[in-house]
Amino acid sequence: MKKIITLFLVIAMMVASVIGMTSCGKTEYTKDNTEIVIGVSGPLTGGAAVYGIAVRNAAQMAVDEINANGGLDGIKFKFIASDDKHDPTNVTTSYSSMYEAGMQISLGCVTTKPGLEFKELSKDDNVFVLTPSATGDLIPEYDNAFQMCFADSNQGGASAEYFNTNFTGKKIGVFYKSDDEYSKGIRDQFLSKLSADLKANLKEASFKGKESDFNTQVNTLKECDVIFMPIYYDPASQFMVAGKDTIKASAVYFGCDGLDGIDAIKGFDINSIPQEVSYLSHFNSGATTGAAADFIKAYNDKYDEDKEPLNQFGAAAYDCVYAIFEALKVAKANGKTVTATTSASDFCEILKEVFTSETFVFKGVTGKAESDGYSRISWTDDGFVNKEAVKYIVKESSAK
Repeated sequence: MKKIITLFLVIAMMVASVIGMTSCGKTEYTKDNTEIVIGVSGPLTGGAAVYGIAVRNAAQMAVDEINANGGLDGIKFKFIASDDKHDPTNVTTSYSSMYEAGMQISLGCVTTKPGLEFKELSKDDNVFVLTPSATGDLIPEYDNAFQMCFADSNQGGASAEYFNTNFTGKKIGVFYKSDDEYSKGIRDQFLSKLSADLKANLKEASFKGKESDFNTQVNTLKECDVIFMPIYYDPASQFMVAGKDTIKASAVYFGCDGLDGIDAIKGFDINSIPQEVSYLSHFNSGATTGAAADFIKAYNDKYDEDKEPLNQFGAAAYDCVYAIFEALKVAKANGKTVTATTSASDFCEILKEVFTSETFVFKGVTGKAESDGYSRISWTDDGFVNKEAVKYIVKESSAK
């Protein structure tokens, strides 16, 4: 009888242990932390690597600066990045490896499609997410997730407002990727907010997959004065090369944050394109004054700008780390307990309270700068960011 009772107790203890691990959100992974661990999943290799590398570099730079200044009342930070290759099928492995390495706070994913997978995993573990660049409207669907970047609806709507004000009477074209969440989402919002006058003569051309021969699309849009391009820089550059002698030289290529980095693509000479290339952005990578200029100089001093160029994705990641740091300072001032072993779920509750507070306003390098050189950034309860966008011209028109 003693053996049976003993065996029962051992089994009961094992079951209780498993239940405890589950109910506590796997807090065992943070018990040995000596630093607060922030993680991000993004493309560090492959066609979208310029985004992920800039995010990794800028976030690490922010962490290094914070630690050099003493951290959070002596608590240092650690940053880890995992390569998802801009492929949602890699996200589970990417997320798990970081979570098991003690990740307590996350910058989520760099791009939207992987980010939609990441958000489900982070929700289950109640991990706080502040993504620098995953723009999908559904990224902050759950209350643990926030965006530093503009959501697709914000990008599409803001672009439409700019068109309505500045391109009256122009022939508008739209070139987008119909099987991409990012591209189609922005395009849909753009059209929903575009004026009836501009829609009257609008032409559209789209593509799917990895199509690179855009001659048909170029011919469709060749008479347009302005071509809205809510796509990433790689297909955009291919379209520009295909259309440089067919699209009107006086035309304007106008994109969103996906065009950031287009002037740094190896093998693509943007100066050979006669048309203006511009986009609506929350970061001016050509800033010469203010906090943005200081950040640009520091980044370029630290990293090789030819091999690992800066873009707005990196700037947003830098702001993400500092926003999390400032929010934790506020939380501590409000009496919250923060240690290196605080669980991911507890950090999430602490940070959510600050980020949804009406009084929390972060001063960053992204967004339109005010007189002190910093922008003003806040968040809505649904995770969307509030800050002012600016038009950034990557290349002026060479048409006479």
